[in-house]
Amino acid sequence: MEKRIINPWQWQDSRSYVQAVEVKHAEGTLYCAGQAAVLADGSSSTDDMRNQLIQAIENLEQVITGAGYECRNIVRLNILTTSSAEFFSSFDILQQWIAKHGIKQASTFYEVSSLFKTLKVELEATVVR
Repeated sequence: MEKRIINPWQWQDSRSYVQAVEVKHAEGTLYCAGQAAVLADGSSSTDDMRNQLIQAIENLEQVITGAGYECRNIVRLNILTTSSAEFFSSFDILQQWIAKHGIKQASTFYEVSSLFKTLKVELEATVVR
């Protein structure tokens, strides 16, 4: 598999994403449903944004690795949140996770009026192999 990053500018670098990712010769593509702070018993977290983001990342990692893929090969990561202000106060958590895995992904950020029950953030990923 070959990945090529397309970044005509540098300003997005500090925001931990890229403008586009081209993938050639992929052996497989994994389309992950939005992962949020849903516990193993199916209940929705009532924690604050920071802890929900940590749980959403852990759930996303579990789906990706359980399918035999690697987080470093995420090529698209969409973020949905019920509060931009709350999310960006915890943005360092996401940035550290992206840096830890060396992820270079195209991203779109959405503020939505609500997510399922008490959820505050959801991560939707596409991963290649």
